[in-house]
Amino acid sequence: MECPFCSARPEAILYEDELIRILLDSYPANRGHLLVVPRRHVESWEELSGEEKVALIRGMELAMEKLREAFKPDGFNVGMNLGRAAGQTVPHIHLQVIPRWEGDCAHPRGGVRKAVLDLEDENLSMRERWVKNRLREEEVERLREAFGQHFE
Repeated sequence: MECPFCSARPEAILYEDELIRILLDSYPANRGHLLVVPRRHVESWEELSGEEKVALIRGMELAMEKLREAFKPDGFNVGMNLGRAAGQTVPHIHLQVIPRWEGDCAHPRGGVRKAVLDLEDENLSMRERWVKNRLREEEVERLREAFGQHFE
């Protein structure tokens, strides 16, 4: 199977440098959901170099900064699913940055723990949620402007 992060569609890439990429999530949990991934194909945290670990955190900060600039969210959920048992579906480590707004779900208390407990958020199917949470083209452009489409 071809890795979707190693062979990311150009339109999904918002930023890249020698160590990381910041991508639009194909199945967004909320509007503006981004992924920070190492450029090198790495499946587990332990395989990352120290430099790559630092770059992922730097990428998280950059993603949050640009999401604030473009969309002004009220908060963020940030995390990783490390291993299949933890829900990791793509075997390439990635850090998820999910912007949140007051009122974007009925019961936000518990944050990311809802995913672990397998609780539905709102009354939408997964497909309906992914469609609802996809950015419109003008929103993607606003995010591209925030990132400045800067590639080192």
